[in-house]
Amino acid sequence: MARIKFTTDSASDIPAALREELDIQVLPFPIAMGDRELRDGFDFTPQEFYEMLLAAPQIPTHAQLNPFVFTEVFESAWEEGYTDLIHTSINSKGSATCSNAFQARGDFYRDHPEAEGTFHIHIIDALNYTMGYGWAVVQGAEMAKKGARPQEIVDFIQDWVDHVRVIFSPLDLRFAKKSGRVSAAAAFVGEALGLKPIMTFIDGESKILAKVRGEKAVAAKLTEMCRAERRPGTPYLMILGNNEEQSGKLLEACRQALGEEPALSFHIGGVIAINAGPNLIGVIYRT
Repeated sequence: MARIKFTTDSASDIPAALREELDIQVLPFPIAMGDRELRDGFDFTPQEFYEMLLAAPQIPTHAQLNPFVFTEVFESAWEEGYTDLIHTSINSKGSATCSNAFQARGDFYRDHPEAEGTFHIHIIDALNYTMGYGWAVVQGAEMAKKGARPQEIVDFIQDWVDHVRVIFSPLDLRFAKKSGRVSAAAAFVGEALGLKPIMTFIDGESKILAKVRGEKAVAAKLTEMCRAERRPGTPYLMILGNNEEQSGKLLEACRQALGEEPALSFHIGGVIAINAGPNLIGVIYRT
C-alpha cells in the first residue's frame, strides 16, 4: 500500500491551518531582513510581514532552497517508510530551487541505489507562484486521504499547473520594480497616467494581459477575465494582500458575476510580497 509524503516550498502560500491539517511539509525560504534571518511562512503571519516590509529601510532578500535542504527531506521520508514523495516546486524560471530539487533526487538515488524500486520521488515544476500550485498540493493531499494512487495524484497536480491561471494586479509597483523578479512589472510604464497592469504567468514568464485606468477598475477587469476564461464547474481562489478595500470589492464582484463563493481566500506570504508588493489583488482559476 502506498504511503505518500507531500512537500512544497513556502512560495506556494498554503495557509498554515491547511498544511497542518493535511500534513503537507512546507519548506520555508529564508528571508534576510536587516541582520535577521526569518523563515517564510513560519516566523510571521502574512499581515505581520506586510507591516515589516513597509517599514524596512531596504527591501528584504530571500535565498533559494539548496540541494542539501532537499537531500535531508528525501532521506527523512525514506527512513520513515514512505513509498512516494510528491514535491511541487516554485517556478523554475524564477528560482534555482526547482533544479536543486532535481539535483538532490539524483544525488539521493546515487547514494541509495537500493531505494530506487521502493521509494519514488516525483518532482513537479509549477512554472508559477503562490496558490497557483499550492492549491494543487492541497487537493492532492485530499485525494491521498481518500485512497488515490500516487501516479493519479501526480497526474492531477501536473494537469492543474498546466491549466491554472493566476491573474493579479500589483496596485503599487514599487516592490516589483525594485526586486526585478517580475520582469513585466519592472518594465511597465504608465503609472503617471494612472494605469494599473493586469498580469499573469505564461510558461513561467510574467506577462501583462491588460491595462486599466485607476484602481477602481481593477476588480471589475479581474472578474471579467475570470468569468470569460474559467472552466465551468471548477473552483476559483481569491488572492489577498493588505488592501482590504480593493479585496472586498473584488470578492463582491466575483460573487455577483460567478454566482458562488471562492473556494479559498488567502493572503500572499513573504516571498511573494517581496517581489510583487503587499498591495495587490488577484484571482486564481483553471482554464
